[in-house]
Amino acid sequence: MLYLLLFTLHGHYPGLNVLRYVTFRSVLAGLGALAFSLTTGPVLIERFRQAHIGQTIRDEVPAAHQKKAGTPTMGGVLILAATAITTLLLADLRDPYVWVAVLVTLAFGAIGLADDMLKLRRGRGKGLTGPQKLIWQFACAITAGAVLFLGLHFSTNLTIPFLKNINPNLGPWVYIAFAAVVIVGAANAVNLTDGLDGLAIGPVMTVAFCYWVFAYAAGNVKFASYLAIPHVPGVSEIAIFCGALIAASLGFLWYNAYPASMMMGDVGALGLGAALGTVAILCKQELALIMAGGVFVIEAASVIIQRYYYKATHKRVFRMAPLHHHFELKGWPETVVVTRFWIVSIVCALVALSTLKLR
Repeated sequence: MLYLLLFTLHGHYPGLNVLRYVTFRSVLAGLGALAFSLTTGPVLIERFRQAHIGQTIRDEVPAAHQKKAGTPTMGGVLILAATAITTLLLADLRDPYVWVAVLVTLAFGAIGLADDMLKLRRGRGKGLTGPQKLIWQFACAITAGAVLFLGLHFSTNLTIPFLKNINPNLGPWVYIAFAAVVIVGAANAVNLTDGLDGLAIGPVMTVAFCYWVFAYAAGNVKFASYLAIPHVPGVSEIAIFCGALIAASLGFLWYNAYPASMMMGDVGALGLGAALGTVAILCKQELALIMAGGVFVIEAASVIIQRYYYKATHKRVFRMAPLHHHFELKGWPETVVVTRFWIVSIVCALVALSTLKLR
């Protein structure tokens, strides 16, 4: 919006030529999103307190978490608003990929918002049921996949990390289903990880940075050719979305760091996870998300393993799932768990980025 308005004037004001560079606009979007988050955060926290919009705590979580009941929640609204506004201001809105990323993020955020509102009304974490959430999530993800692969004729070739000459073509219908699983899986994995102050938002930023690099490289024909990765014309605009997402998350972390004065809620966790899954699809680096988002994968896997192992044996693999609660019950302080998971997330992102050269 602002980009299209200002860039038309570059003939009269040569300094505006800098707006042609995606890197410059992604940094500008990041600064705008950070400023929005930092300045709006205190207002949002105060409004949530006045409206008694506070975190509800389930009975089964560690006892130390019960003291967090009442902490303002649904702070994900702050992240999603900052990301969407700055992206729409500084990205090229003629690029359909920008709209896909923004709309999928907001759609999943809306599902999370409905879940959060029901939890507040009913108490004790009783929001939408699992099947209800999955139905709405898959409906949104399948719609996005249909738009990409049937409407925009997006490539249905699958990129295999570390292998540059193996790109199986899944066909549109299989790829739509695959894309839906990636987006829904990412959304729920982030949601499961969001259990400690600052735990989920750190890996969100490292994964978003990883895909900032992927988006820029995939959208640049020279870089894509040199790195032997799929070239996706126009996807470099997604780097602006990633830049805004990183900075908006950083601004939110200011208020979410231990002891948190605001929680992101499902509106944030589902929206952010869907954003990462969607960006992975758009950049044609779908499987790299397993590496970049290693923390999210491990957290989700711990829940699945715990559930099915218990059903089969009536014994537990972990003291509690998701995995971060297991380490809490082993005696790790909350801040230690968060810091160590962040370190793992950084290493995972570096491994994912290494696939650009190790092919």
